[in-house]
Amino acid sequence: MARLQADQPFIHPDCQITGSHFGAYVEIGAGSRIANSRFGDYSYCDRTCDIANAEVGKFANIASFTRIGATDHPIEKASLHHFLYRSADYWDDAGVDEDWFAHRASRMAHIGHDTWIGHGAMIKPEVTIGHGAVVASGSVVTKDVAPYTIVGGNTARLIRRRYPEPVAEAMMDLAWWDWDNTTLRAALPDFRALRAEEFLEKYA
Repeated sequence: MARLQADQPFIHPDCQITGSHFGAYVEIGAGSRIANSRFGDYSYCDRTCDIANAEVGKFANIASFTRIGATDHPIEKASLHHFLYRSADYWDDAGVDEDWFAHRASRMAHIGHDTWIGHGAMIKPEVTIGHGAVVASGSVVTKDVAPYTIVGGNTARLIRRRYPEPVAEAMMDLAWWDWDNTTLRAALPDFRALRAEEFLEKYA
């Protein structure tokens, strides 16, 4: 039997999962923390990832120690500290600041289909990583990343296109990530053997 299944995610030990939803064939690496997030079918994160307030597409490849949707502090207030919004931790008669937590939760990061987020990368809140994009290891991404581009650095900048623009557009039109499991299996030899242009010539 295949290790990954359609009906439940494969969650490794020592994970903290809150308010999140997982599609078919999803895997969550050991020690990861996932909060207020959705993972599309076939997506995975490796060990010790911290992902909050994120919409992750299908077939996303998220390497270890990645942080997506890193939460922020109220820099415009008199203090940045937890006592402002996690107040119940400090006083019996003070509740948490529900408005602040609602604000944080609303700032969703969006990770497209067939993306690769490299080891130790950080994706800031409200950033969109386009379909097919690659984020290099250790990058800090503060702005949207166009589909089928490769970015890297702190802050992340364009390195090059993954495919020429017409190929990228054709791949998005093909949207193979919406194929069912049986169709994917039938096309597996071509996924393995063909370059993107050849694959499009056969399937587009």
